[in-house]
Amino acid sequence: TRSSGAPEDLVIIDRVKAAELGMSVQQISATLETVLSGRSAGDYLDHGKEYPIMVQVKDADQMPIKELLDLSVSNSDGVPIVLRNVVSTQRGESSTVIERVNQERMIDVSANISGRNLSAVIGDIQNRLDEIPVPIGFSVEIVGDYKEQQESFRELFIGIILALVLIYMVMASQFESIRDPFIVMFSVPFALIGVSLILFITGTTFNIQTYIGIIMLAGIVVNNAILLVNTTNQLREHDNMKLREAIEEAGRRRLRPILMTALSTVLGLLP
Repeated sequence: TRSSGAPEDLVIIDRVKAAELGMSVQQISATLETVLSGRSAGDYLDHGKEYPIMVQVKDADQMPIKELLDLSVSNSDGVPIVLRNVVSTQRGESSTVIERVNQERMIDVSANISGRNLSAVIGDIQNRLDEIPVPIGFSVEIVGDYKEQQESFRELFIGIILALVLIYMVMASQFESIRDPFIVMFSVPFALIGVSLILFITGTTFNIQTYIGIIMLAGIVVNNAILLVNTTNQLREHDNMKLREAIEEAGRRRLRPILMTALSTVLGLLP
């Protein structure tokens, strides 16, 4: 939606005709200004006080536009010229409110959507905007809920990166190894396979709630991977098992606790 402006009459001066009739644009503009807004004719001094003198046509604000165009203005030779011969009017609308952002004029166009997600609607709008040539000095920017959503995604992404770095540092100090934390963290991307599949099946869009759910899922996956890696290291250290045997045995021992933990977390979040 966009609020409509107030009706106004635009006065357009024909420069060619004005020059042919011996009149200047400044002269015509000054006459119109005097008629409509008034013009200072000096000051009146009375007992030490100054009073401005304004020259203005009486009830000019109530004068029909036709009567205004019938007024005469003298040209450089003193010949009266009717304004109608050098000016024309055009009906238009003025802005009720002039908004500015960073000292630049702005027009805000808003709309409500229903039945479709925000990202899909913005994608269609952006495709249509790309087909429209934007004049020099003008720009189009999509803001509102979409901009806030993108900023939230950006902040969450930065938070995830920082969280992964901190998790790696904690695990590196706990395992006293550089390799084991990488093994744990490499299990996180595999969780995204299931997430993508579920989103596709249910037709759910990628939004803030989805992002938060992925972060929580990553925490569960990391905990499960820590259990498996820790159990594998213990089997290799205490039982002298080979790597493959230790991995298989750790999977058998920790499968039930991992499933119980994941299931209880999922069921707890369903409400």
